[in-house]
Amino acid sequence: MLRYRLVIQIYAFAICSCLSMATSLAGPPKLPKVLTYQGYPNCIQLENDTIRVVLCPTAGGRVLEYSFRGHNALYLEEEVTGNPYQPGQRPAMSAGRFDIGPEKTIPRHTTLWSGKWTGEVIGAGAARLTSGKDDATGTQLVREFQIDQTGSRLVCTQIIKNISTKVTEWCHWSRTFALGNGICVIPLTSPSRFPHGYVMYEDGDLISFRPTDPHIRTRDGFLEITGVPRKPKLGMDSAAGWFAYLMRTDTMFVKRFQVDTDRVYNEIAGLTISIWYPEGRRVELEPIGPRERLQPGKSAAFTEEWFLLPYKFPADGQDVDLKSVEKLVATAFAEHAKR
Repeated sequence: MLRYRLVIQIYAFAICSCLSMATSLAGPPKLPKVLTYQGYPNCIQLENDTIRVVLCPTAGGRVLEYSFRGHNALYLEEEVTGNPYQPGQRPAMSAGRFDIGPEKTIPRHTTLWSGKWTGEVIGAGAARLTSGKDDATGTQLVREFQIDQTGSRLVCTQIIKNISTKVTEWCHWSRTFALGNGICVIPLTSPSRFPHGYVMYEDGDLISFRPTDPHIRTRDGFLEITGVPRKPKLGMDSAAGWFAYLMRTDTMFVKRFQVDTDRVYNEIAGLTISIWYPEGRRVELEPIGPRERLQPGKSAAFTEEWFLLPYKFPADGQDVDLKSVEKLVATAFAEHAKR
């Protein structure tokens, strides 16, 4: 049924695209496709000349691929291990995951996290994934994805809907698995509650507000995570609204998002960003939104913009050129603003 509906919608967009050619000098964008990807059926592919995006409604409403120059920036378990998903088995739940928090107080919500979602094409280069209704949180989630006709930007919007009869208080929590062993570059802002610009989650229920680690440093207004830290889970309260992750594929993965310093951030340490950097093949990149206090029937949205930019990964022993990172990011943002 999903494939039939998508084929009809794609056909309609093809007609619209052909009609628009008469009034536009730009060529039509590539049409979305429905495909089986790494064993997951009914995936939706969005593609332009720069990037390819594959969305998965089958398990958790995720992004399975976000690729630039043929390299997937996301850590997808099935791709890395060579063992495709088998229908009926428990999904690995890797790659471009999204969630809601706060992490330590939200009840288990399998319907939202790994349940079956529905997918639909909503425009040229755009698709929507919708979760089932989760009784534990009183929430239904909608995720909308849009790529531009050119360039690497992927816009990801998560909408939190209160379907219960009570007030709910959740927040956006991005949980993207990118390829591991890269370098995180996070602009610092003032004031900060954290003396070193970040906190570290220790064993048990302890959070260190003044941690030290040989692989984490502040330099020229940035926090750098250059390798596996002593403990993997870190948190920041930067209000800059972006960070970059330098990958060994000579690609920079940038996330941009809104930070509102006048609102409550109800993650336990008031975080706007979390990074989970364990040993191994993946790193978790986590923008966190403010508390959304929703009356019954109301909803709230949080948007992340993703960019993949060419950037030569530093050689061993070489420092990241922070000015070049900042300039490249600013240029990407400015170019998009002109469109």
